[in-house]
Amino acid sequence: MRSTVTLPEEKLVELLKLTGAKNKTQAVLMAVEDEIRLRKLARIKEMAGQLEFADTEDIRHKDERLG
Repeated sequence: MRSTVTLPEEKLVELLKLTGAKNKTQAVLMAVEDEIRLRKLARIKEMAGQLEFADTEDIRHKDERLG
């Protein structure tokens, strides 16, 4: 998808330096991917202590598909 975005030049120059990207498109894409990754990681961290996992031994011995 093609989009037009207006960014402050100093921020874009800094982003290019920090990412080592070859061009502006690559730098912005890296920034977007990193933001998505960080937000997903934050959601996973919020779930810490809220999930219960079955004992792997029970799963292994009771699941017929595993022999």
